[in-house]
Amino acid sequence: MFVIAATGLLLAWKKEFKFVPPTQKDATVVSSLPIEKIAEIAQTYILENTDLEPEINRIDIRLKQGAAKVRFEHHYSEVQVGIRSGEILSVKTRTSDIIEQIHDGSILDFLFKTNNEEVKKTYVTMTCLALMFLSVTGFYLWWNPRRIKKLKKN
Repeated sequence: MFVIAATGLLLAWKKEFKFVPPTQKDATVVSSLPIEKIAEIAQTYILENTDLEPEINRIDIRLKQGAAKVRFEHHYSEVQVGIRSGEILSVKTRTSDIIEQIHDGSILDFLFKTNNEEVKKTYVTMTCLALMFLSVTGFYLWWNPRRIKKLKKN
């Protein structure tokens, strides 16, 4: 319960704590690159500058800033690529993704490399059942003394 509350609180404040890398701006004014080229630029950067796997999970395009945030499948790195210039704007770790996975239990699926979120489902089920149990017993502990007092009065 404490882990869920603590990580939930951190997720609520993730932008203020800078757990998510801020989006950089691409000032170039030419037309945008194809998505395949943006993916290739990010993968090439990862291959040449790190020992991490280059498999892409998703690409988040920010048109107003002219940037693409490339996130990877097997690590928490984010490479921001200018969608017009093809320039690497930023390379950071997405701390908020780590906190989110701790919060929802999927960090264990990530660490044990399970494909169908079995650990997450078990964790969430147990947590939800515990919360429901605590709610019912908490209500009973609040209500029962009042019931006994009323019975004694009568």
